[in-house]
This record gives sequence, structure tokens and C-alpha cells, in this order.
Amino acid sequence: MMSIKIDESWGKLLTKEFDSEYFKNLISFVKEDYNKTTCYPIGSQIFNAFDSCPVNNLKVVIIGQDPYHGDNQANGLCFSVNKGISHPPSLINIFKEIEADLGHKYEHKNGDLSKWAKQGVMLLNATLTVRKSLPGSHQNKGWEIFTDKVIKIISNETNNTVFLLWGSFAKKKIKLIDTGKHKILESGHPSPLSANRGYWFGNKHFSKCNKHLESFKRNKIDWSL
Repeated sequence: MMSIKIDESWGKLLTKEFDSEYFKNLISFVKEDYNKTTCYPIGSQIFNAFDSCPVNNLKVVIIGQDPYHGDNQANGLCFSVNKGISHPPSLINIFKEIEADLGHKYEHKNGDLSKWAKQGVMLLNATLTVRKSLPGSHQNKGWEIFTDKVIKIISNETNNTVFLLWGSFAKKKIKLIDTGKHKILESGHPSPLSANRGYWFGNKHFSKCNKHLESFKRNKIDWSL
């Protein structure tokens, strides 16, 4: 059996999803694949994005696509890696933009973004699991249905949330969000392919996000690690 941990506030909102046929089929597939091969993140971290950021503490949403598929990289938070793991290119570019935007020096040390999650940043991948060395291997199995519902729930159940949509995949999720009650910040993806073409650096999303939070009379995020 797979160990699954999820915050109680999310559990109550997601009961209908957990009881649905597609989700039962999804979990059956995930359990089978975890049993027969190496998958990431570890079972207890699959719902880490939820467990680390209860609904009543949620202020910001960052949407990723697929967990890292390298050895022990993924920890259930999009763009985040476990402590001691070298930083993937997209994460490096995120830290470089934070340094340029806010002056927090990038020291190439900790790539675990749990500190952000605990402050109310939901770090949500559209697909929550992946087979080792096979990117996209758990796509189109039901995770996207589930996480789209999660985005709708966030839109419905929270107010004045800031959504950071990076890249074309994340930008498509705007249709799930009530733009009348939430703030949307859009940019190119932090991957080198996008960033090196001028679509990432200089977006100042981290300072802009904090300005919006302050305008909503909410505590800003400490983006330093």
C-alpha cells in the first residue's frame, strides 16, 4: 500500500474527487507502477503540495506540469528539489530572477521550496507522479482531471489569491480561475529554452506578487531560502 498524506482541510474539499471512478482508477495505476518500478516523488510526498499549504493559509498558486524524473529530485512541490540535490535549470532561473527582483543572493544551496509552501504558496504540478527517467509517463492517467478540479476549488473557496502562470501550459489554466476575485500574473516559463529568448527574466513576479498581497492586506511572502 502507498502512504498518502493530505491536509485535513483539503481532504474535506476533495472527498468527491477521491470517491470518483477516475480517481480510483488513477490511484490503482499509480500504486501498480510504484510497486513494479521506481517512481517519484516517494509515496508519502505525492500530496505534499496540499499537506504543506492548507486551504486557509493559501495566498499564492504556482502551477507546474510534471515532477522531476531524476534520482531523488522531486519532493511533491513543483520546481522544488530535495535538500542536497543539484538545482535543475528552471529552478536556477527562478532563483536568478528572485535575486534580480528582490536582491536575495542565489547561493546554490537549498532548492527545497517548503519554506514558500508553509507561507501559503501552493506549488502544484498538473501531474503529481512520474516514472524514473521517463518524463510525462504518468500524464493522461487522471492527474490532470484532479488538479484542474483543485484549481477550480481554489478559485471558488479562496479570495484574493495570486496565481503565477509561467509558460503556455500554465497559462491555459486561466479558464479555471475567476479573474474577477483573484490576481493573475503571466510570464514565459523559467526553462532555459524560454528564459534565454527573453520570456522569463525581468518579469518581477515575486515583488509584484507581494505588492498585490499587501494591497489585499495579506502578509507578503519571504522568497529567500
